[in-house]
Formats: sequence, structure tokens, C-alpha cells
Amino acid sequence: MTVTPMMAQYLEIKAAHPDALLFYRMGDFYEMFFDDAVAAAESLDIALTKRGKHEGNDIPMCGVPVHAAEGYLLTLIRKGYRVGVCEQLESPAEAKKRGYKSIVKRDVVRLVTPGTLTEDSLLNARSHNYLAAFVEVRDQAAIAWVDISTGMFNAMKANQTRLGPELARLSPSELIVPQALENDLHQLVTEFGISLTGLSGSSFDSTSGEKRLCDLFGVSTLDAYGNFDRAEIAAMGAIVDYLNITQKGKLPLLQPPQQEQHNKTVQIDAATRRNLELTQALSGGRAGSLLAVIDTTVTAGGARLLERRLSAPSRMLETVSNRLDAVSHVLENTRITKDVREKLRQVPDLDRALSRLSLDRGGPRDLTAIRNGLAEAGLIASNGLGDAPKLLSSALQSLTGHDDLIDLLDQALIAEPPLLARDGGFIAPEYDEDLDEARKLRDEGRSVIAQMQKEFATQTGISTLKIKHNNVLGYFIETTATHADKMLSPPLNEIFIHRQTTANQVRFTTVELSEMETKILNAGNRAL
Repeated sequence: MTVTPMMAQYLEIKAAHPDALLFYRMGDFYEMFFDDAVAAAESLDIALTKRGKHEGNDIPMCGVPVHAAEGYLLTLIRKGYRVGVCEQLESPAEAKKRGYKSIVKRDVVRLVTPGTLTEDSLLNARSHNYLAAFVEVRDQAAIAWVDISTGMFNAMKANQTRLGPELARLSPSELIVPQALENDLHQLVTEFGISLTGLSGSSFDSTSGEKRLCDLFGVSTLDAYGNFDRAEIAAMGAIVDYLNITQKGKLPLLQPPQQEQHNKTVQIDAATRRNLELTQALSGGRAGSLLAVIDTTVTAGGARLLERRLSAPSRMLETVSNRLDAVSHVLENTRITKDVREKLRQVPDLDRALSRLSLDRGGPRDLTAIRNGLAEAGLIASNGLGDAPKLLSSALQSLTGHDDLIDLLDQALIAEPPLLARDGGFIAPEYDEDLDEARKLRDEGRSVIAQMQKEFATQTGISTLKIKHNNVLGYFIETTATHADKMLSPPLNEIFIHRQTTANQVRFTTVELSEMETKILNAGNRAL
């Protein structure tokens, strides 16, 4: 039986991503077919229909609206699925240029997995969403973890005995391991409710991993970041390889890797951590835990920092002393502290805004979040914290030095931009001359043409000259046959180009009018 071009394209893309549900973009919907449709319809509680036949059988189909896709994605991820987001890479009009029957080019632009989420609506703002990797290299073993929504990247030595306590501490959403270790670790990982993903051994090759890491951070060696052993490098390299696979080459903005040491933090086994209810109550939720009781932070970044420190208390005397000095200072200066907290309430989640922008998933509000956050940081730094101890004074110094970026974003963006870039209108007036012109043409095209008509009438001395438009010629200058000789003779014939002669009228154009027509036609698309 003949397969339609659209279905042939779908089957080809699906064959390249057999382990993921394929969200296949068709207009304003993501469609799923065959077994994907059956599984998705059951998991999402949506209608299962059919579309055409394949090899004599009906093709099961279901779909979700693009504008509501994030909610459906979250449901599928929580139920253990990976989702391949297949987008249209061109418009139907562009496809027709390649032939009347050509279909729109499509491809998977992103694989959505539990450890690679970046959207605010899919994440808990007050907790990290870690993607971790574990590997054994001869007599060495290590775990690495990353939160691509904030850029945090860490690694530490850990054998299989230490893996359980570290998984309990980090609570990653997804753990990637060599396929050879999948069976050995399946039970342990499942007990923690973590999604387990196996990768080929080549992803964990330490030599290739070191090259990936050096390329990512633009360095020739990793020595400046820490004395990483081969297992740590292999684990970090596997994470970068996995991100390259799932993000289709668009790597997130990662911070240089930090090496953690066992002897610098309190080591807590999984059973003790659970019974202490440090970050999670025995019931499984955050409510009732120690973290829930003491967390009065007013920013998302502060909440995540508190959770990290509570999960792994420091054993370094200097670190503990510096933190105690900082706490004592803010308790003794309540008026200053109150002012700082009020300003911090206005600080958005800069880490996650930067991550979305680096992955081309950001919007205008992410840019304004950075602008507003840096502006608040400057106010906090300028007001100061009195005679602050070392930890706070160094933190205040890091809040300054961003004036040029703040000025740029302030000049370029309006105060309250739309959520999506496609909605337009987020670039401030007078920031870009070309954009202002495009907006004027989009909104005042008729008045622009009327002004040109007035200028041409003055230039030719023909008061009855008109600029008109039709679907064949586009914009053209029209005058009566009695005035045409004047425009066909020097010097006007060097400016006005003859287009058409009718029974009573003669039509012309000019280079200027043709250029203006092109600008008007494109203004809608160009005017953000």
C-alpha cells in the first residue's frame, strides 16, 4: 500500500527516535500516531482517534494543542516517558517553492527527559532539577550532576557503596549510566524514584569526555577547575554528550565544574537522611521537613542554596565560622536586613532565565528578568550592609559592575514585555531605526504611500497623479494619457519607469516605490 509523503516523513523521524514519544508538529497541534498515540491517549486521558491506513490497518492518532503542550509534557515525563519534540522547520509557503507537492520539513529539535527540563511551568522554582551520571573506570568510580536550568555542574569520587547516599542527597530526576551497569543499578535507582537511562560505553570514554569538556569551556586543560580523575571526567563527559543528544547541539549555559570532596561535608546515609526529614518528610513531601520549617528565603535561588547547604552541611571550620558571622550580622542589624529582604523580593530567577536564553527557549520576559534583577542587585550593593563581615562584603562586591548591560537592556526593552517573542512589541521605540521604520510601515502604510503620492505630484507638476495597487502590478503610479507624454520624456523618464498602458490611463513605477512596496510587504514580519 502507498504511504503518503507526510506519513513517510513521520516514520523516518520516528525510526531515528524509537525510545521516545514523538510530538509531531502539524499546524497548531502536536500529533502522535501508532503506539505513541495509544500510550499518550491513555496517559493523558485524551481522545484516541484514527487517521488513514497503514499496511491495511487504521492508524491510531491523538493530539494536543501547541499552546498547552507544556502541561501534557509534564504529565508524560512524570509517568516515565521521554518525548521527542518534532517541529516544522519551514512554512508551507517555503515548502511549495520546492514543488507543489512538497511537504514541510520537520525534525526533532529537542528530546525532553526528566533531567533536561528548563521551563518554569515544568519545574519547582525552589528546588534543583538534577541530571546525574555514574560510571566505573577500572578501580575508580564517580558521580557527576548538573542542573541545566541553573548551570550548576559538579562531580565527586563515589563508588557503588557511596552511590545510594549521594542519590538520597541530590535526589536527581534522571541518572545516566553505561548500559553495562543498568541491570546492576536498576533496583537501587528505582527505590529512589529516579529515571534510569543507559548510554553506550563511548559516551563514558574519559579521553573523549575530556575533549568535550575542554571544547565546551574553551580551555586546553581542566586543571584550573580541579584535579579530576578519569572516572570524574568520564561522568562529566557523559553528561555533556547526553545534553548534546537531547538538546540537538544547543548546549545550555553551564558553569565550570566544581569538584566536591567527601571530607568537606557531613556524610549522611540514605536511611538517616530519611529519618531526619532534612528536606523531605517521611510522607514524601516537603511539608513537615526541617527545610520547610526554616525556609524563609524570598528568592528562588536562595531557596535552592539553602536546600543544598542543609543537604550537605559543611565540615570546614572556616566556612562554618564565616556563615555564623554573616548570620550574626544580619540578626544584629534588623533594619538593614528588612530593607535587603524587600529588595530581594523583587529579584527574579536569573539562573533559569539565563539558561532558557542560552537554549533559545527564552522570551522577552527572561531578558527583563535579567535587567530587573541586576538593577535590584545594584541597589542592594549601593545601600550596603553596614560593617559587614567577609562573606557578606565579598557577596556585595559581586553585585556591581553590570551598569553597561543594565543600560543596554533598559534602552532596548519596554517596561512590561509580552511572554512570547512572536507576540512582538517588546523592543522599545527609538532603539533601532530600521525597526521603527518597519513598525511605521506596518501601522501607517497608507499614510506613507499618500505622502509619496504628494511628493510625486509635486515633482511632476501633475496634480491628478495617483498611486494605486492591484494584485498583478502591486503598487503603481497612474496618470491620464494626456499627461503621460510628460513622464515619458526627459528628464522624468529617468525616474518614472513605464509599466502598462490602458485605454485611458498610463501606469508607471519608480525604484523608490518598488523598494517601499517590498518594505511594506515585509514590515509585518520584520516589526517585532
